[in-house]
Amino acid sequence: MILEQNGRFRADKIRFAGGAAVTPRPAQSGSLAVIFTAAFCCLLLLAAFMGRLPLAFAGLYLVASVVAFVAYAIDKSAAQSRQWRIQENTLHMLALIGGWPGALLAQKTLRHKSRKEQFQTVFWLTVLLNCCAVGWLFTESGAAFIKPLINS
Repeated sequence: MILEQNGRFRADKIRFAGGAAVTPRPAQSGSLAVIFTAAFCCLLLLAAFMGRLPLAFAGLYLVASVVAFVAYAIDKSAAQSRQWRIQENTLHMLALIGGWPGALLAQKTLRHKSRKEQFQTVFWLTVLLNCCAVGWLFTESGAAFIKPLINS
């Protein structure tokens, strides 16, 4: 057993019956992802305060992130107690509509869905699509689309 920085023990060598020892890959800190998320949220707030985006837009991200975090917590609890689970498509949809910061926080703090490679691939695709959509709002056509929402 190895004691990690967070105070939890982790098995360092695992042996299955009749098999060779397996050394698990080290846990990824994800600090780059957390920095990216914090920078995105700061830029979103800055754009709202500068009048480039409606402040309600930042509020949408906050609400969607809270909902996504709660959904991950419910799904983790259901997984541990072998109950009905939230569909992965639902978790991805929450990320796509702006809840990805909360989903990422849930993945890091709850250790849920963070090692499943196929899920992570789709998750980061939803993050990319969401960020591209926000980036589009800063183009000329995106600004024309969002201008009536800012002025109302």
